[in-house]
Amino acid sequence: KIVQIDFHHATTYVLARLAGFEHPEANIIAYSAQYVDDATNSGIIVFTNHAMYNHTRSAHKTVDYRNFKELANHLVWIPFHFLPGNNNRPADDNSAGDFDEKIICTPDSPIARDMVSACIMNKNSPYGLHRLGITMHVYADTWAHQGFAGVNHKTNDISKLDDEDNPGDSLSSRLKTYFGDKFDSITSKLVGDTLPLGHGAALSYPDRPYLNWSYKDHHKIKVTRDNPTDFIEASDKMCMAMQRFLLGNPNANVPGLLDKHKYKIEQLFRDIREEDGEKRHAIWLNHISNGYFDFLPVNLTYIDKGVGSWKYEALGTTQNTDDKNEKYGYSPLFLKSNWKLFHDALQAHRFYVIHDLLPQYGICVA
Repeated sequence: KIVQIDFHHATTYVLARLAGFEHPEANIIAYSAQYVDDATNSGIIVFTNHAMYNHTRSAHKTVDYRNFKELANHLVWIPFHFLPGNNNRPADDNSAGDFDEKIICTPDSPIARDMVSACIMNKNSPYGLHRLGITMHVYADTWAHQGFAGVNHKTNDISKLDDEDNPGDSLSSRLKTYFGDKFDSITSKLVGDTLPLGHGAALSYPDRPYLNWSYKDHHKIKVTRDNPTDFIEASDKMCMAMQRFLLGNPNANVPGLLDKHKYKIEQLFRDIREEDGEKRHAIWLNHISNGYFDFLPVNLTYIDKGVGSWKYEALGTTQNTDDKNEKYGYSPLFLKSNWKLFHDALQAHRFYVIHDLLPQYGICVA
């Protein structure tokens, strides 16, 4: 599974609390940030009283990195996971290059900062906190997914993927076993009739906070990535964004993370070295519940679907996949449910990014 739940849920919660949010608000922000990876259904919800609600997806649950065709089938990656970086140039700079260069994800790009500002300026909407969570997911991904693009694109065609912390640990043989004929052990390169989407060829390496890793890009230039350093920078900038949200001023001078908080968070990034994101998440939740951070202990949980989830509270369903023939019981409380407000925010974010933000930078995407 593509899982970064430790960062998108637990770390985002911690950053929200350290930015000044109390638990109820931080819980909404963190749940929304993670639910971007779990909102895998779309379509019209029909109620027994004939009311309807149209919701959209922000992810596709890819359980197998070998399934490139499925990855490419869903146009959710650019607005929610691989925000174009415009070659790190401002909107009025014509030197950003052609579309292929502009579409590559770049950490904390002018586009990303504009996205954050728009979220802050709309903080008073009914779904303001939900949109903040979504925005924090996309903002964090500009660091994790830097150098890759949310389309089938040559920049994603990488080779010589390696773990810098454990060089020569027979990674190539492991990849050969996993991918079979789609992996060339001589070049350490994925092969096939389609280029991987996003960081598919890099597997989960960009999303593991503890990892130092490297690859050769499509120009055959070695790129070395230090995830802990990238992730602590992202954390600091996310904390600043949330402090500005609280003030309602996207340009406010704010402190970000205190040094002692940076140290604690970075230690967890470096020390929790489980490959499984769910296991890393459980360790983070334990630290949150035992007072590791400078706020009162909280028993934080996250359930994406089923009893206890936002979707269950809104619709009363425990199904992972929507049944297009099902009609749901309607309650007036639905309009204020977290699930509905999240999907309102999801649609507002997507429309803004695709139709307002990216065109300012000369970028046209579906």
